[in-house]
This record gives sequence, structure tokens and C-alpha cells, in this order.
Amino acid sequence: MNKQTVRELTDAVVRGRRALVRVDFNVPLDDARRVTDDTRIRAALPTIQLLLDRGARVVLLSHLGRPKGKPTPEFSLESVAARLGELLPKRRVRFAAATVGPEAVAASNDTTADVVLLENTRFLAGEEKNDEALARQMAELGDFYVNDAFGSAHRAHASTEAVARFCKPAVAGLLMEKELQYLGRALANPKRPFVAVLGGSKISGKIDVVEALLPKVDALLVGGAMACTFFKAMGFETGTSLVEPDRVEMARELIARSGTRLILPHDATVAPSIEAGAQAHAVKRDGIPAHAAMLDIGPDTAASYGRAIKSAKTILWNGPMGVFEHPPFDAGTGAIARAMAEATTKGATTIVGGGDSAAAVEEAGLASKMSHVSTGGGASLEFLEGKTLPGVAALDDAP
Repeated sequence: MNKQTVRELTDAVVRGRRALVRVDFNVPLDDARRVTDDTRIRAALPTIQLLLDRGARVVLLSHLGRPKGKPTPEFSLESVAARLGELLPKRRVRFAAATVGPEAVAASNDTTADVVLLENTRFLAGEEKNDEALARQMAELGDFYVNDAFGSAHRAHASTEAVARFCKPAVAGLLMEKELQYLGRALANPKRPFVAVLGGSKISGKIDVVEALLPKVDALLVGGAMACTFFKAMGFETGTSLVEPDRVEMARELIARSGTRLILPHDATVAPSIEAGAQAHAVKRDGIPAHAAMLDIGPDTAASYGRAIKSAKTILWNGPMGVFEHPPFDAGTGAIARAMAEATTKGATTIVGGGDSAAAVEEAGLASKMSHVSTGGGASLEFLEGKTLPGVAALDDAP
């Protein structure tokens, strides 16, 4: 997707003008309404800083949570604005309690503020309906439009898709550009061996990714509970593991036509329940007890997958290997993260596809050791599936 980017805009377009920037500030807050993880805010800083350095005033649009089209105090972006102000100590950051209308327009024209964060776009019923009238109102808030919200690019919403038709030029921000470059290069022209690691709980959520990646990769390593649906297809006992009965036939068919490229766990870490971590132990994949569930890949699999990752030149990872939020079922996910960090130091391109995998590498303190950690779980999945992302398609093509 060859789109124009913010760095290609001329000074005449940027200096002294209002940049309407769609960011993804959908961040977790604690009970005191404080931001507990500012990764997504920090990810937008390069674009914001570039625009400020080039003399623009920055007007930010974002969603937070699922307020269902009406103002909901717990989903206000006010505390997010406070955190943004801390991250930009030399700039005046203002929060506006409106998203569109006279109050929002006045805030966008406030020359005493360097950055204005408008209220949650999802407080407006027309946002998720991609309402054209709402998008026209949003377009009044800027002199040009920048979409830097890759995490929302797979949604055709007023602030991500329709507004790009009315606020021109409409270009990609630095984060959006980076996401598209890394994911696009991995799919179009990967350095080989190209290894994909897919985990998570359900095969149904990843089936299109499996279908899209199988012809492109040298190996596709499967982990997480989704492996159990494949085990069931192979006739193995899966105990109380999460299995999707309606996907067993599909799993059987995938195994049949993938040859040696589709690699399933050799062993599993099992326990009677997530709470019974003290009873966790490893078994061969055909030895899962009837009264237990697979809650992580086993140590042999973790070692074998680690070797495959460390010998690859491009590695793409989406989805944890087990219930990583509950030790000891975090061992497999941790092993993948460490192997990827090691591969990066050896010159490989390592891409973590957002969501739980991104959370896992952050938690392990290894995010900085990856070539790229995507900020968009759903968006990166849809991109990998080969789907068109509406928030990207709406942007101006590169000249």
C-alpha cells in the first residue's frame, strides 16, 4: 500500500496550519483514571513531535473503550491528555471536552495550545457508523489530516475513513508508515527462512491468517489452545482443553495439505485447571490426560521452536503459546520472546503482531529487542490475511 506520508508534506501545507491527527490512545486506566500503560501514547509521539517541529498545531482524535455512542465519564480522554502533557513537558497540551462543534472548533483554533486532545470519538453515535455528516464536522478541525492509528485502521469509522475524504491532504503518520512497511515487507519480500509463530485460543480467529501465510512461509509454528483443535483432528485425547469441534475437519484438511510447513507442538504443559499451577507437568502431545487441559506448549516444543526462530531471517509472531497471564503457563510464551530477541541480535527481522503477544514481550521487558512490535492486534491480523484496511485505503496515494 503505497500511501503518502506526513514526511512528504511541504512546509506550505504544514507550517502555521492545524494538523488533524487520528491517534490510537485506547489505553488501560486504573480505578483512579490514571493511565497504566502508555505504550500507545508513546508510539504516536514521533508523528506529533515532527508536526510540532515543523510549525503545525496538532489536534488529536482518538477513541477509548466502548462507550456505545454516548458520553460516558469513565471513558473520557481527560486523564490521557494529562499523561500526554507529561510526555511533552515543553509543550502546552490542552484537553477539549467536545469532539466536534463550536467548542471543538474553538479549541482547534487556540493558538496558545501546541496540542489539543479532543474528547472520545466514540461518544458520538455516528463514529462507528462512518457517518458522513460527522466526518465533515471533524474535517473542520484541521487543515490537513494524518492517520497514525494503525490499531484502528481496520475499522471504517468517521474518524478513520470518512474524514479522509473531506480533510485534504490525507496522509499516513510515521507509526502507520512503519507498521505498513514492516508487515508489508514480511509478506511481499521476506528474507528467508521466513518463520511464522501463531498462538492464541481459537483456530477460528486465525484461520484466514493460516491460509494466507502457509504458501509464503518456510515454517508455521502453532501454539496455544488452538493446537488442541489440530490434536483432536489427529485423533489424540485433548482432555478438558479448549477445542472447537466445528473446526476439527478444517484442521484435518489443513494438516493434509500443508506438508511439512505446519508444525504442531510435540509436548504440552497440562494441569486440571488454570488455578492448579502447582500440578502443572509436561506430557507428550498424544498423552494429554482426560481430566486435564493443555495450558501451554511443553518444554521440548519451546526448545524446538526456539531453535527454528533463531535460525530464521524473518519471524512473525501473533498469539501467546499458553495462558501467559498465569505462571507457570507463561514459560512457552517467554521462550518464544527470548528466542526472537536473540534472533534480532543476529540480524533477523522480528515482528510481533500486536494484542496479547505485544503485551507478553512488554511484560518480559523485551519489546525493545524486537525489530517491530505492532500496536494493532486486529489490524495486523487483517493485514496479514490480505484484507484491505479502510483507514489506509482512504489515504492519498503516494505521488
